[in-house]
Formats: sequence, structure tokens, C-alpha cells
Amino acid sequence: MLGNPGDIEMRDLRGVAAIVLGCGLFASVAVARTEAPVAHSQFHIQLGGTLTRPTSGRLLLFAVDAKAAVAAARDGKVEQIDASPFGATQASVAAREVDRLVPGQGVDIDADALAFPAGWSKLPPGDYLVQAVLDVNHDYNYGGRGAGDLVSDVVRMHLPASTTPTLQLARVLPADAAWTLSPSTPEEVRKALPDARSHSRPIDFVSPSLSAFWGRPIHMRGWVVLPPGYDTNTASRYPVVYSTHGFGGNADRFTGSIARVWQGMSSGQMPPMIWVFLDESSATGTHEFADSVNNGPWGQALTTELIPQLESRYRMDGKANGRFLNGHSSGGWATLWLQIRYPKVFGGTWSTSPDSSDFHDFTGVDLYAPHANVYRRADGTAYPLVRDKGKVLASFEDFARLERVLGEYGGQMASFDWVFSPRGADGRPMPMFDRDTGAVDPAVVAYWRDHYDIAHLVQLNWPQLKADLDGKIHLYVGTADTFYLDGAAHRLKAALDGLHASSDFHFLPERTHFDLYVVGKDRMGLLKQISWEMYAIARPDSKLKPVAAP
Repeated sequence: MLGNPGDIEMRDLRGVAAIVLGCGLFASVAVARTEAPVAHSQFHIQLGGTLTRPTSGRLLLFAVDAKAAVAAARDGKVEQIDASPFGATQASVAAREVDRLVPGQGVDIDADALAFPAGWSKLPPGDYLVQAVLDVNHDYNYGGRGAGDLVSDVVRMHLPASTTPTLQLARVLPADAAWTLSPSTPEEVRKALPDARSHSRPIDFVSPSLSAFWGRPIHMRGWVVLPPGYDTNTASRYPVVYSTHGFGGNADRFTGSIARVWQGMSSGQMPPMIWVFLDESSATGTHEFADSVNNGPWGQALTTELIPQLESRYRMDGKANGRFLNGHSSGGWATLWLQIRYPKVFGGTWSTSPDSSDFHDFTGVDLYAPHANVYRRADGTAYPLVRDKGKVLASFEDFARLERVLGEYGGQMASFDWVFSPRGADGRPMPMFDRDTGAVDPAVVAYWRDHYDIAHLVQLNWPQLKADLDGKIHLYVGTADTFYLDGAAHRLKAALDGLHASSDFHFLPERTHFDLYVVGKDRMGLLKQISWEMYAIARPDSKLKPVAAP
């Protein structure tokens, strides 16, 4: 699921709020002349005068109640309107595919044809703020609007309109500035960024096995962060932490994690280790380093290609008790998976808030139950998916239906299918559940179980796994996890306990998906604790101790 606690917290996520507030003025709406009101909510979209090249993509239209938006804005001005799984019904969204939008010509969008939470003709009459976005890379579901996307100004209009409103896609969004930190980043971490950057090395490795699978060059990307005092001319070697992000992350969004790890090591609050931050994003979502019939052999590529290449270049320990795993959310699942799939390669995983590791509890839904449905319980009540301190923010159905409007690729639910599902006759992964009804496909779930249900696989293969896996699983999750991921963690613990396996599980009271790493006033206190646990395995005779935080 979403999240990477080194870079973001709940209020920092792109699209967390249904409206993003900032500087800027409301634009007036241009109105095309028509003879009579239209039956559906129709809008006309044009390229602005400065845009001179034809373009294609997924056209998205967002609307939010004007009064509520202005009231929520700090200065009463709204610059951007967006949809969010953390408030899935607050904004209305409509979409259509645009094959070729030519300067001087426009395209109409029927805001009732493909819309969430309902067709716009059903909106209560009133004043709304509306914005159009052309998602040129079809990646809105993964990272929101980004470089190259075309956006209109925010316009104020009364809906339903008696004539067809026209919006102009006036701007091309620039790329985000590299090596920038969240405004909430502590000052000591901000000061550490220049040194952290100078000790970071980019990874851009073309994988032979992945390239063979896809029939084109496939790059594995990320960052290597070298510890203070690292010297290629000495014989000193270092333990290595392989860390990966959650859903929505990529190689460009590790800045906060890199700065915090460097600040921790340079201040003595973390031991000297090499950190490898691995990008697990792809066009289909997160590949999670699973060896998948849809995404390709990512685990194989990591363990047999990239890691040997890195160990030949950097002064790494190069043995299992000097290779550790850490990841949060989808990255937590990825690191659990890598540890059980390649137990001889890694010396332990410290997985935090991992996606469901037992599909008897897939964010609260038992996928194995007869007539399982991810939208509704047997009594007809909705399954929640997103909560905050006990308050339900979105149901599973809200989440999935919003994702379908935003696009076919890159969404969280589609990403699970690309990782876990068998390939269908059309060459695409078979969906685990019907997007219209929520009904679970038991044949697809059987495939999920046999290939990716971690609790099931550990139980099934424990005699073969025990010697290399026992004692290597460390898991942390909050009892108030935002996506209900604590339930599956309890099941995995029960499975390991039933095997009399040695494991280390921590259920942190009242912690959510986004504040799990907080210890006292230190937002990354848990990561510092974890790093010392890793170091004790790699260097059991070391006298090095953590320096207390100032």
C-alpha cells in the first residue's frame, strides 16, 4: 500500500486531500453558446494557445464544492483540485481517453459516462470548482499529476450548467526539483542533505533477465548511500541494508530517507552501514521484487544480477549475515517475500506495515471464504479500507471505483493483480475481483495462495526453509494501521508460532501506517533501533554504541 515513512507522512501525500490549497486566483469559465441544456454534464476541453503540439492521454475532470474548498483554504484561494483515497467521495471525477488532441481543436467529455462517485448530472445544484488534467503518461493512479501533464486553471462554475463549459489546458507541469525535502523535515536532517547527496551514488543497471522477459532494456534503479569514512582504498567492509519504498514511491522520492539515514550515521545515532535504496515502481504499479508471470523475474534479477554487481563495485560484506532487508507497506511485503523466497541470500528482514502476508485477511477480507466479496460482507455492510484513528475514510468499493476512473494502469488494486495473478488469455493479469460487483474469483485466489500467500508458503515449506529462515523475520505494524494491515500480521505470527519458529513481531499500540517510525519526538526513531539490531548480527563483537539524540 501507500507510504514511505522516510519521505512522507499522511499530510504530505500527493492527493491526500481532495483539494490542494495554495496560491493562485480562481479563473473565470469560458462558456460555449448552445441552444438548450444538455441531458448529461458535458464539458469542452481545448489546448491553450501556447501549446502547439498534438497530444494524447487520459483526460480527467475534477470538481469540488466551491464553498467547502474556499473555507478549507488557508487564504481562501484554491490552486489545485484532486481526488484522494483518503477522502474518496469528497471530489467528483470524470474521465475519458483522448487519442489525439490537436491545437485549435477541442474534445468533449461526458461527465456521466465514466465518473466517480456518480455521474455529474446527479451533483446537487450549486457552485463548484472544476479543473481538467490530461495525464499524458497514464500514471496518475500511481503518483498523481506530474511532469508533462497538461492542466487547466481552477475554474468556478454553477452546476448543472445550462450551456457547455469550456476549459483550456493552459500549462504543462514541470518536473519536480531534484533533492528536495518535505516542508516538515527537521532542520538537522535538512542540514545533512548536502553531505548525504555527496555520499550517494545512483544505480542504473540493465537487467539481462528482465530485458529478456520484456524484449527491451529494463533498468533497475535506486541509490547507494555510503557511510561516513567510506574509503575504497582500505580493506574495511560494511554490512548492507537493502531498503525499498511503498506504493507511490520511486527512485526520485528517496531524498528524505537518504538524508535521514546519512544524518543518523554521521551523528552516531545509527551504525556505519551501506544503504541501498531500491526502486520497485513500474508502469503497472509496484512490482515488489516478486518473480511474476506478468512483471517478470524481479527477485531473480535482484539476487543474481544486481546484488553481485553492487558487491563487485562497493566494499560490501558480501555474505548473508551482512545483507539485510527493510521496507514499509508494499516495500514491507516485498522484503518479507525476498526473505522467504531467498533465505540463503539475506540475513534478516525488518518489514514494517507490510501488505497482507496471509490472504485470509486481505485488508480485512477473507479471500478464501465461500462466495467472498471485497466490497460487501455477507450481511451487506461495506468493507472499510482506509481509516484514521478509528474513523473510516473510504470503503474498499470507493477505493476500487475511484481507481478505475483514474486509469487502467498503476493503481493499487491493479498493481496487486500484476504481481499476484495468473496471466489471462488477453495477455493481461486476471483480476482477483470483479470491479463492478466486488465478487472474488476463487480460481485466481487459488493461484495467489499457491504462489504469494506468505503464511501459507512458510507453513507448506517449513522443513526446507527452517535452517535458513528461522529467526530472520522481524515485523512491526501499528494496531491502528491505516489500511487494516495488522490483521494479516497477527495471522502470520500465529502461523510461525504454530511451527515453533523464532520470529520477532511488534504490534505498536495506536500507531498508524504513517506514524509507525516515531519514537518520542524522533520521526525515524524506529529505523534507528532497527539499524542497531541489524548491526549486532553483522558485527556481534563490536563495542560501538548509539550516540543519544540531542
